[in-house]
Amino acid sequence: MANEPKYEDAIKQLESIVEKLENNELDIDELSKQLKTAQRLIKLCKDRLTKTDAEIQKILSAD
Repeated sequence: MANEPKYEDAIKQLESIVEKLENNELDIDELSKQLKTAQRLIKLCKDRLTKTDAEIQKILSAD
C-alpha cells in the first residue's frame, strides 16, 4: 500500500486520463495502458471512500 497514491493524487491522475481520452491524445497501445491504470485508480478511490464511510458511520453510531 506504500506505492499507492493519495486519494487526491489518484483523482488528479484520473482527470488527466479522461482529458487525454476526450482529446484523442492516446494511441491504441497507450489507450489500453491508461485504461488499466484508470481501472486500478477507480478501485483504489472506491475502496478508500467505502473505508472512510464505514469509519464515519462507526463514529456516528457511537454517540
